[in-house]
Amino acid sequence: MKSIAVIPARYAAQRFPGKLMQDLGGVPVIVQTYRTVVATGLFDQVVVATDDDRIATAIQSEGGKVFKSQKEHDCGSDRIAEAVRESDADIVVNIQGDEPFIHKQSLADLLAVFAHDPDKMIDLASLMFSMTDSEAVNNPNNVKVIVDENNFALYFSRSPIPFYRETTVAKIYHKHIGIYAFRKNALMAFSSSNMTPLEKAEKIECIRYLEQGKKMKMVPTPFESIGIDTPEDLEIAQQKLKA
Repeated sequence: MKSIAVIPARYAAQRFPGKLMQDLGGVPVIVQTYRTVVATGLFDQVVVATDDDRIATAIQSEGGKVFKSQKEHDCGSDRIAEAVRESDADIVVNIQGDEPFIHKQSLADLLAVFAHDPDKMIDLASLMFSMTDSEAVNNPNNVKVIVDENNFALYFSRSPIPFYRETTVAKIYHKHIGIYAFRKNALMAFSSSNMTPLEKAEKIECIRYLEQGKKMKMVPTPFESIGIDTPEDLEIAQQKLKA
C-alpha cells in the first residue's frame, strides 16, 4: 500500500497572510512542517502543493518535492487532488502546512486504519482530541465532531455538539484535528463534486463526505495539534520550539 503525504501551502491565508513564511526556529513555518513530516519516515513521498514561488523555493532549498498548483481552489482537498491526480498512491494524507508539531504516532494511527480495512469500506480517516475546557468548546474556530459507537463520524460543527440537555451526564466533546488520510479514489471523487448544503453552511469541507454517504473513521489521539492561525499562535509555537 503506497502512501504519500501532501502538504497544501497557500501564502494568502485569511487570518494570517504569509504565515507559512514566518520565521520559526530560523526557517519558515512551512519548512519546519516539511521537516517534521519527512522525519517520521512513514511515507513513500512527501510533496508540498503550493501556489506561491516563495514557498516553492523554500522547500526546494531543502531538497523537497514541490507541486506548483495551476488552478484556484476552494479548499485544501481540491489542491491535493490536483497534486496527486497522476500519482499511483493508494493513500493520500493531507497535513496542513501550519502544523509543524504534528506527532508521528498520530500519522501512523491514521495509516493503520487502512491497513486494517482489507475490504476497503473506509473512504477516509481523521483525528479527534477530547476536550473539556468550556472556552475551547464554545470557540467556533474549534470544529467539533460526534461519532458512532465505532468512531465513524456522524457530524461536524462549529457549535458545541452534542447538546447536553441532561445536566447530570458527563460532558465530553471531541475537537476535530484537520489531518486527513484519504483513499485516492475518494479524494478524486470529492474534487469532482460540488459543495453540499451543510458544508456550505458550516464552512467545513469534510461534511461533504458525510452528505455524500462516505465512511469517515475518526481516530482518537492524545496529542493536541498546535496549528498556527494567528500571530499569537506563532509566539506559542516559538516558545514550544525552545522548550
